[in-house]
Amino acid sequence: MVASEVKSLAVQTAKATEDISRLIMSVQQATSSAVSAIERISGRMHEIDSCATSVSAAVEVQSAATGEISQNVASASNGAKVVVSVLGEVSGAAAQTRHSAESVLTASQSVEVAAGAPRKEVEGFLSRVAS
Repeated sequence: MVASEVKSLAVQTAKATEDISRLIMSVQQATSSAVSAIERISGRMHEIDSCATSVSAAVEVQSAATGEISQNVASASNGAKVVVSVLGEVSGAAAQTRHSAESVLTASQSVEVAAGAPRKEVEGFLSRVAS
């Protein structure tokens, strides 16, 4: 009977060894799948990091451009204020010039009227002398 028990134990041991071998193979396959998944995840993380770096650089460039645009707008606004101020001065100078031109015209008309009276007297005198 001992031989039969030894044989039975040997058979059970062989079955247990096969079961353990199958479990070990299953664990190895699962481990291999997990390693592959981790490698894929790592690759995706590198891609995401690269994209995040690109986005960060683009945001910095956009921020710098926005700052420059803001400075240009402020400069244009200051330039517009200067133009408005100069136009006000030009308008004032034009009004003064107009007033001065009107004064010169009035004086010129007065001189013409004043010069007309002696001319008539000279013409009358020359007419009398000639006759």
